[in-house]
Amino acid sequence: MILGQNPHYVGNVSTEEEKQALIERYGNEALRPAVKMSKSLGNVVNPDDVIKLYGADTMRVYIMFIGDFEKVATWSDDAVKGSKRFLDRCWNLMDLCKDDPAISKKNEPGIHRTIKKVGEDIDQLKMNTAIAALMTLVNEFYANGLSKGDLEVLLQLLSPFAPHIAEEMWELEGFAAKYGKMAMQMDWPRYDESKTVAAEQEMAVQVNGKVRSTITVPTDSDEQTIVDTALADEKIKRQMEGKTLVKTIVVKNRIVNLIVK
Repeated sequence: MILGQNPHYVGNVSTEEEKQALIERYGNEALRPAVKMSKSLGNVVNPDDVIKLYGADTMRVYIMFIGDFEKVATWSDDAVKGSKRFLDRCWNLMDLCKDDPAISKKNEPGIHRTIKKVGEDIDQLKMNTAIAALMTLVNEFYANGLSKGDLEVLLQLLSPFAPHIAEEMWELEGFAAKYGKMAMQMDWPRYDESKTVAAEQEMAVQVNGKVRSTITVPTDSDEQTIVDTALADEKIKRQMEGKTLVKTIVVKNRIVNLIVK
C-alpha cells in the first residue's frame, strides 16, 4: 500500500481552533500526516504525470525501490527525483567507460557480488534491495572507473528495472550488434562465489592513532604480514625514525594502528 499526503492533517493548519475542528470532524485520521491514497481525499498521484516529467523507467524504479511489496510506504516526490538521478548516473557511465570488453580487475568482486545479490533478491521479490545493490555498484564504477565489460553486466542487471534506458544504452554501446540480441534476451549473468571477495584489501595505517599511509595486502592476511607490510612502507618508515614500536592494533582488512614511543 502507498500512502499519500493527508489533506485533513492538523499539521496543515496554523491555528489551534482549526486543528481542534479537524480533530472533532475526522478523529484520529487528522493526526496522521499520511494516509492511504484515495480519490475521495484528493491525494492520488497520477502516474502519467510522473512519467511525463521523469520517464517510465524512473516511475518503475521508484515504485520498486520504495520498499517491500507487502509493506506500507509513503509517496515522496523527492525520492522520485532520486530515482531519476540514479538513472542519469547510469547513462553518464557511457562517457567514462574504457573500450575494454573484459571485466576490470578492480570492479570484479563488486560485479560478482551484485550479480548474486540482484538475482537472489529478484527471486524473493525484494526489488528495493536489488536496486540498492545496483546503486552501490554504480558508485563503485564512479570511484574505480569502468570497462565496457563492466558496463555490459550492469545493463543486463538493470534491464528488469529500467528496460527502456538499458536497451538504449545496450544499442549505443554496440552490444545489440555484437550479440544480435536485446539486453533482456541475454542469459542472466553468472557469478563466481570465489570472486565475490576481493583478492586484495587496502588498509589504512595509523601511527599513534593518526592515519599516515595506506597499504595493500592479500585479503584476510595474518596480523604479522599486515604489520610487516606497514613497517616496510616508506611513509611509515619516516614516521618511525628514532621511535620504538610498543604495540600493534590490527582490524583485519580495515586498519592497522602502530603505537610508538
